[in-house]
Amino acid sequence: QVQLVESGGGLVQAGGSLRLSCAASGRTLSSYAMAWFRQAPGKGREFVARISWSGGSTYYADSVKGRFTISRDNPKNTVYLQMDSLKPEDTAVYYCAARESGYIGLFQVDDWGKGTLVTVSS
Repeated sequence: QVQLVESGGGLVQAGGSLRLSCAASGRTLSSYAMAWFRQAPGKGREFVARISWSGGSTYYADSVKGRFTISRDNPKNTVYLQMDSLKPEDTAVYYCAARESGYIGLFQVDDWGKGTLVTVSS
């Protein structure tokens, strides 16, 4: 089992930027697919971005494509989400997730972090 801890959330104005980090412990992440999800107030959890174990393949939700960038540093056992041009509708709790093998999706996750809150003011 991997323990995931997110950080970097906070309050930012629309148009601003934040970088989220997800630090892992317990096992090395180098063989895991990783992803970010988010859950806005009163809504279900949704996919944001995912990255392959090597970092060579990434995929984004249409709502964040061109504004968010997922990356990873395997020696540091950390995954990042750079969020630029933030909008009020990006306000949510952001969760880091890991999958040891195969596809990673909302219902295909081995380990979840506890989340970090991002609030974008208009």
